[in-house]
Amino acid sequence: ESSARGMRALWVSLAVLGATALAQAVVVAASGSVALLGDTVHNAADALTAVPLGIAFVLGRRAATRRFTYGYGRAEDLAGLVIVLTIAASAAFAAWAAVGRLLDPRPVAQVPAVALAALLGFAGNEWVARYRIRVGREIGSAALVADGLHARTDGFTSLAVLLGAGGSALGWHLADPLVGLAITAAIVLVLRDAAREVFRRVLDAVDPALVDRAERAVREVSGVREVGELRLRWIGHRLRAELTVVVD
Repeated sequence: ESSARGMRALWVSLAVLGATALAQAVVVAASGSVALLGDTVHNAADALTAVPLGIAFVLGRRAATRRFTYGYGRAEDLAGLVIVLTIAASAAFAAWAAVGRLLDPRPVAQVPAVALAALLGFAGNEWVARYRIRVGREIGSAALVADGLHARTDGFTSLAVLLGAGGSALGWHLADPLVGLAITAAIVLVLRDAAREVFRRVLDAVDPALVDRAERAVREVSGVREVGELRLRWIGHRLRAELTVVVD
């Protein structure tokens, strides 16, 4: 059931962000705004991260085998690594486009359309971010939560495009590429947070409070004198516990 919810969240997000990026791409072609271009590329990359996550959720449903005795849940962690690499690639592209426009400034056409596309990008990303983060936390998927945080930052970078549009309307041609660089910096920040979350999961990190709760629960069982080794690890979006207890 949790995998089915994750899949549904992914495909709904893909549809919303795909439509948002397509609408923004039309405005980019008409206006030549590199700030909006960076935002569009990032939105498109965010939409496409649904593909590796979807594959991971499908694999995670498969039963354990004699070779993969824990099942295929760790495919979700591999998908998280792909998402981190995708965020890094979109940051590099946004930086390249912004620096190129700084070296060769040009006026931005269709400024009202650029502003409207920026607002559309913010609305689409914020809705997707809330949806992904809520579902990811409910089913215990670190990769889906990281993807939601990624979408939320995309929403704020969409609002930054408004600043570039305003500067261009006032005749300051450098406003657009400078906002493009600011968007790149924002992408790098979300890259840091997403990478930290995903790599912690890859290294089997868990919230220490979960360990404390597990120890208390085991000690309350009749006949248990002490808790020996207690290990928790996430396998996909399931938490597995292995422990040794001391009895009489």
